[in-house]
Amino acid sequence: MAKILVIYHSQGGNTKSAAKFVAQGAQAAGSRVELREAEKAKSKDLLECDGVAFGSPDYFNYIAGGLKDFFDRTFYPTQEKVAGKPYVAFITHGGGGKAKGSIELLCRIFKFKKIAETLLIKQRPDSAAIIQLKELGKKLAEKSTEKNHE
Repeated sequence: MAKILVIYHSQGGNTKSAAKFVAQGAQAAGSRVELREAEKAKSKDLLECDGVAFGSPDYFNYIAGGLKDFFDRTFYPTQEKVAGKPYVAFITHGGGGKAKGSIELLCRIFKFKKIAETLLIKQRPDSAAIIQLKELGKKLAEKSTEKNHE
């Protein structure tokens, strides 16, 4: 059974809501899921998971400071130890969504393996977005289980 880590930052609740749907999708696929606010997540969480989902609102065409802080705090303690780990990302936004580039760049620097396109969710997830988010979690769980058995 794969262990999935869902890390997110949320101020208004949209990204937290999206994170919960990603977690539900991973759980439905049979994975154990740890849902963590970025400010509370630690290097140990990242090292102990089989796959990771990152969620952030788009603030000024960049990821939220709380998630950026997580990347800053965990880079050196996890360097080269997370290379190839499967990841997915989701961005909530009010009309931009350009933070996609910054989250994907940071994940390339960590050498995570992107397994799906980053989801852009406008504001609070609607019924169509909920389906996409759950599918994203399911896909991450499936890929993380495969990696677990390689």
